[in-house]
Amino acid sequence: MPGRGGEVIAERGGSGLRVNERIRAREVRLIDEDGAQLGVLSLFDALKRARDSGLDLVEISPTAMPPVCKLVDYGKFLYEQNKKAHEQKKHQKGGQIKEVKFRPSTAEHDYQVRKNQIIRFLGEGYKVKAMIFHRGREMAHQDVGRSKMDRLLKDVTDHAQVEFGPRMEANILLALLAPKKGTPVSVGRAQSVASSSTQA
Repeated sequence: MPGRGGEVIAERGGSGLRVNERIRAREVRLIDEDGAQLGVLSLFDALKRARDSGLDLVEISPTAMPPVCKLVDYGKFLYEQNKKAHEQKKHQKGGQIKEVKFRPSTAEHDYQVRKNQIIRFLGEGYKVKAMIFHRGREMAHQDVGRSKMDRLLKDVTDHAQVEFGPRMEANILLALLAPKKGTPVSVGRAQSVASSSTQA
């Protein structure tokens, strides 16, 4: 909580920002909670304003001359920053595609593992390219692969919307799945690669 009743908290959280008495500048350019410019004040006077307002003094632009500080509720400020970062990650994931590969002969246990992996990826906000690879004589029995794809799309219908497919490209039957609109995105471990694959 912010420093109420005259108490000033030295620093909180892992934002990397200097807060209150951790600020080193002698003078700062102060902005109030509503974004209004209050001019250049000594650090002592800026901290006094923070105390009097029951807010925190946060150095938001340390490289400026003098540094720019803002009066904020630091707990609320961190919450808003984390929320923005989460939204950015969510949008970044929306442009990334995971690949999950099947074969027409994929066994039931492996099918369930891959299906659940697709659901997890969708829940984390990724798009998923579901791919069924046909080899050799399997090309003569494409109905087996299509039947498996139809089953998969039915099994993930609560989590996915089909962006395209299923369609054959060379020896691959594929469909591109996107997270279903209105489905909450879970907070998963962010991956740095744009596309990863699970081999059959």
